[in-house]
Amino acid sequence: MAEYKLLLPSMGEGVMEATVITWLVNEGDRVNEDDSVVEIATDKVDSDVPTPVSGKLVKILKNKDEIAKVGEPIAILEIEGEGTADAEAVEVPQKEEPAPAVEVVAALEEPLKAVASGESGQFLSPLVKSIIQQEKITEAELSSIKGTGLEGRITKDDILTFVKNRGSQPAKAEVARTETKETPKEEAKPQTQTVQTLPTSAGDEIIPMDRMRKIIAENMVKSKQISPHVTSFIETDVTNVVKWRNKNKSLFEKREGEKLTFMPIFVRAVVRAIQDYPMINISVNGDQILKKKNINIGMATALPDGNLIVPVIKNADQLSLSGLAKAINDLAHRARNKKLKPEDTQGATYTISNVGSFGNLMGTPIIPQPQVAILAVGAIVKKPAVLETKDGDVIAIRNLMFMSHSYDHRVVDGSLGGLFLKRVNDYLESWDLDTEV
Repeated sequence: MAEYKLLLPSMGEGVMEATVITWLVNEGDRVNEDDSVVEIATDKVDSDVPTPVSGKLVKILKNKDEIAKVGEPIAILEIEGEGTADAEAVEVPQKEEPAPAVEVVAALEEPLKAVASGESGQFLSPLVKSIIQQEKITEAELSSIKGTGLEGRITKDDILTFVKNRGSQPAKAEVARTETKETPKEEAKPQTQTVQTLPTSAGDEIIPMDRMRKIIAENMVKSKQISPHVTSFIETDVTNVVKWRNKNKSLFEKREGEKLTFMPIFVRAVVRAIQDYPMINISVNGDQILKKKNINIGMATALPDGNLIVPVIKNADQLSLSGLAKAINDLAHRARNKKLKPEDTQGATYTISNVGSFGNLMGTPIIPQPQVAILAVGAIVKKPAVLETKDGDVIAIRNLMFMSHSYDHRVVDGSLGGLFLKRVNDYLESWDLDTEV
């Protein structure tokens, strides 16, 4: 028998570590090739790690809530074979992930690199980096923070505690004054969030937030702090869209084995509108605007546990309607079954949220950072509507849908935000009933 070290696999560009949520098998259990053995979490997504070999799990090296780095052993398996001296040679090479599309968003991470590779030399998670950037914590200040995490790693709580006590510590104040002298604008007093303690009554239930809900909460607050949100609304006649889908959905399912939803149509209309108004497909980096080459559409997806995740349709402008339908169904299925990889949730340049799937007429969605806009589509409802004909106005029953477009007023004015929404509306209302799928 030989030993096999199960390593934490690569999980996409920029993801260097993960937290063990739970082991799906116990020490002494036998596992087969491709069986999921452990559930892990990154700052982006929860996912399962399969074993590339069959054997018996003899030792767990990373327990629940412990952090493992990519390439680090997390368990030892006993497999068929001879000798133990060359255990590393028995390991099945990690599958190379396809190279992600080239993203300009990498430039957004530049301000973090100086801090992340500072004198301390320790690894900082993406979430910690983002807080450091937001709070403008200098390298000198960072080096003074004592980490309470595994192996002295600086955690989110360490950073937030430092920020809370920043103004009351003389040493820190001196550092702040030094930095202010050099860059007065950069060292404005950071805003801190006051934690409110609410009174409870008999019968009230206290439910701790799970890890994903905490991340969602932090990201939503951060987005509202960063981006001044403006929302425009429009009511769209999607009668042709409904007729086209009804005509093609059975044929498509029979041919492809996939369901044909409305989402591929919405994505197609949004992609075309982005091509017409490319300044919607941007991000903000300080006083610079990063205009994105790729059109990657995020798709807000509700999970069975009530949480929300946004998988990404990469290079959506290069996909046919059939390709969009398959990509959307695949991402939605894997999201609900916790099979997404971290790279599946990265690189979005624009996001669509289908609030109509919950029966809602409209919503005012929050912009996922570092994007500058998001579209919400509401429920499709039959209503009487006035139609203009050559013989005069008539009232007819039509399929109508509200759309709401939230955008970052720092870089997207009402004219651009409104015109973009109108263009999406026009593409949907003029949908060709002979469109091939």
